[in-house]
Amino acid sequence: MLWRTPTSGPSSGVLTKAALDYGRLGWSVIPIEARGKRPLIRWQVHQYRTADAAEIAEWFRRWPDANLAVVTGIVSGLVVVDLDPRHGAEASLRQLEQEHGGFAETIEARTGGGGRHLYFAHPGEIVRNRVGIAPGVDLRGDGGYVVAPPSVHACGEPYRWEQSPEVYRLAPLPAWLLHAAPVDGTHHGHPAAHWQRLLREGVAEGARNKTIASLAGHLLWHGVDPEVTAELLLSWNATRCSPPLPADEVLRVVDSIVRLHQREQDGDV
Repeated sequence: MLWRTPTSGPSSGVLTKAALDYGRLGWSVIPIEARGKRPLIRWQVHQYRTADAAEIAEWFRRWPDANLAVVTGIVSGLVVVDLDPRHGAEASLRQLEQEHGGFAETIEARTGGGGRHLYFAHPGEIVRNRVGIAPGVDLRGDGGYVVAPPSVHACGEPYRWEQSPEVYRLAPLPAWLLHAAPVDGTHHGHPAAHWQRLLREGVAEGARNKTIASLAGHLLWHGVDPEVTAELLLSWNATRCSPPLPADEVLRVVDSIVRLHQREQDGDV
């Protein structure tokens, strides 16, 4: 079975078999760069349909050293909690368990970078990716993906199943995670009137950076190109901020939000 990752690194045959086995679980899979996380295909279609055996075989024939990712969300029936100890996940997990109770036993992978991926059953309603629910704790849902065993991390360590789908069942996603907000308070759930008011009225000194960050996130979330987002916010800053921020500061804020948005979309875990 695929769950027994070879210590020397997976071959294309092992990766193909793993992808096919995940497909039999109903999970949507995609190829990503070797020892990396970037998709090797236009992967968005696989948020809505799973690849067939011929597609999978062709991927790993073309890219025999590729890594393998599982698309999260409704298509796979999965939501994944990513715990990164390098950013404080252990302390955050203790705090979250005190507040909400412990996580139920579920499918779990150990990442090549030393983190953990906890797989939960998708609840059936849209679950957006969320970065920073707590320090070191991210959520991968609709529109995301996670690197999966037997992929190899950039450091050379393989991803492994700690509690494999061969043995364990998916636990339900804890209800509180459906509404958990990032620790920085950013979100995209404001009504249209909120954004219309900001664009029309502008903001004064003290609220400029935060508002530009929020507007950038809102535009990117709705598919506006990053360069277009930057140009729009430079114009808005010049005409609606009192006083306007320096242009290079606007661009720095937008760039930081673009990178955060890319991390959310690409499942940088």
